[in-house]
Amino acid sequence: MYYAHFGLKEPPFKITPNTEVFYTGGNRGAVLEALIYAINSGEGIIKVVGEVGSGKTMLCRMLQTMLPDKIESIYLANPSVAPEDVLHAIAFELQLKLPKNADRLKVMQVLQNHLLARHAAGKQVVIFVEEAQGMPLATLEEIRLLSNLETKHHKLLQIVLFGQPELDENLNQAHIRQLRERITHSFNLAPLRTEEIGEYLIFRLRSAGYFGPPLFNTAAIKKLANAANGLVRRVNILADKALLAAFAENVYLVTPKHVQAAIADSEFGVEKAKSIARQSQIFMWAALLALGLALGYAVSTWTQKQSAAQADKPQTAAAERQPKANAPASEARADEAKPGEAQQINLAPPTSMTTNQQTDILTQRLNATSAWLASQPPNTVSIQLMGASSDTQLKNDLEVLSQQIELDNIYVYRTKVNNQPFLTVLYGSFANRLEATQALQKLPAELQRNRPQLRTIAGVLQETK
Repeated sequence: MYYAHFGLKEPPFKITPNTEVFYTGGNRGAVLEALIYAINSGEGIIKVVGEVGSGKTMLCRMLQTMLPDKIESIYLANPSVAPEDVLHAIAFELQLKLPKNADRLKVMQVLQNHLLARHAAGKQVVIFVEEAQGMPLATLEEIRLLSNLETKHHKLLQIVLFGQPELDENLNQAHIRQLRERITHSFNLAPLRTEEIGEYLIFRLRSAGYFGPPLFNTAAIKKLANAANGLVRRVNILADKALLAAFAENVYLVTPKHVQAAIADSEFGVEKAKSIARQSQIFMWAALLALGLALGYAVSTWTQKQSAAQADKPQTAAAERQPKANAPASEARADEAKPGEAQQINLAPPTSMTTNQQTDILTQRLNATSAWLASQPPNTVSIQLMGASSDTQLKNDLEVLSQQIELDNIYVYRTKVNNQPFLTVLYGSFANRLEATQALQKLPAELQRNRPQLRTIAGVLQETK
């Protein structure tokens, strides 16, 4: 919309990773070169850690384009692969032909023979594992065992783990220390600094065909950097919306008010505002609590003094026995009650409301999946299509999914990824992996782009424990 207004040939701040606009600042270029060196050396496991939106996926794509032809790379994007399924997933990505119902030992044998053949041909195989922080620790340990495949002088398989900071927390656990000891190179994608964000903005604008003076003034860059927390994805989102706000005003310079409009229109901007509001509310309640405690202490002290003063006054027994002249009837009746006699209090029963609502699509599939899992043999194979971290998100996804494939063959179960609730979607029941692979290849292209994985019922049941 605003491209012609600013003299741009294409969108400058798309969030889809595009290797043609890889920004080498913020130490990204140095990390890329170090990764290439580490992979070429072919030793140990490599780890890359960065916050959400820091540019890990872009770095992974750049690696795939810049590695020499002798290196064959495969990509595991699904974090919830069960330990017994990860070997099949790797074999699938390598397009290896496996016997029907091949067990783990057979898959490992076929994989090792393939790697030996690639090594003999002067080739090297590397696995990129994305979202590694969400992988079950048992699956990470299974991947670690693959690093044992080697010749007398060389490793047959190189492994690169990309993950969020939670990956470091997982690797610090004692029972995963063998994997931690195999990590020979570790890299961290730090957030961009304010001056680096200014350089990044003009770099992306120039890449999109802009040739004029800087479009963002210094104050706007500072405001944008503060809101984005140095994360590249957030910078892209805010810069795009800020340009749109400037275009709406028919001006050619982005100022803080345009960035503020972008922040107000962004989800993470709302989250930050809510966080500040929650903090203010906490401070307010803390102040009120402190004031209440102070008042309570003052009232308690005054009451004790009054009681002590009253105790000093002479009181006669007759005065204590004097009946109340103007006592209310309710008090009189209470005085007349005999010891042990219950007093009745009539309370109206609470009003109850009942609603008959049609069961939503997510609940339907969860219920159907429970019965399905209980009835299937452990070696039944299904296709994992997608996942979601919230019920609302998955309900919307299921509505769309039901328009593409038959709803009765869609199954959903609850699990945890990185100790957070997660919903996983499966499709179909197949007697073996060959049938499942054939069904996978017939899925709509849109679903195949999500890189679906094959899962066994045994693996699913173990994940849901």
